[in-house]
Amino acid sequence: MAEKIRVLLAKPGLDGHDRGVKVVAAALRDAGMEVIYTGLRQTPEQIVTAAIQEDVDVVGVSILSGAHMTLFPAIVDLLRQRGGGDKLIFGGGIIPDDDIAALEKAGVSKLFTPGASTVEIIDWVTRAVAAKKNDEKLL
Repeated sequence: MAEKIRVLLAKPGLDGHDRGVKVVAAALRDAGMEVIYTGLRQTPEQIVTAAIQEDVDVVGVSILSGAHMTLFPAIVDLLRQRGGGDKLIFGGGIIPDDDIAALEKAGVSKLFTPGASTVEIIDWVTRAVAAKKNDEKLL
C-alpha cells in the first residue's frame, strides 16, 4: 500500500474566511490524503513549525486578505531556513496574475485562484508529490 500524502493547510494573517480551505481539506481527505488544518490566524512561524513537526509533503496556504506578497515569501523563506525547503508549497486566494508569477519565482509551487476545482487541486497535489518523489519536473 502506498504511503498517504501528508498535507498541511493553513490560513495565515488576519483573514477570517475559512470556508474554502475547509472545502479543500475535505476534498483532499476524501481523496485519501492525510490532512492537517492549523486553523485561522496562523503566523508564518506557526505554519512552518507545524509543517516540519508533522513531516508533511505539501503545505497549502489560503490567503484572501491581500497579504500574499508578504506571507507566502515569509513561509517559503522560513521553510528553507529550518530545513523544510523540500516541501511543496501551494496556495489559493485572490491573487493577480503578475503576483502569481512573482510568487512562483519566489518558490511557491502552484497557486489556485477563484474558480479552481477541488479536482484540479487533488490532481496537482497527487502529480506534484509523485514527481518530487521520482525527482521529476512537473509540467
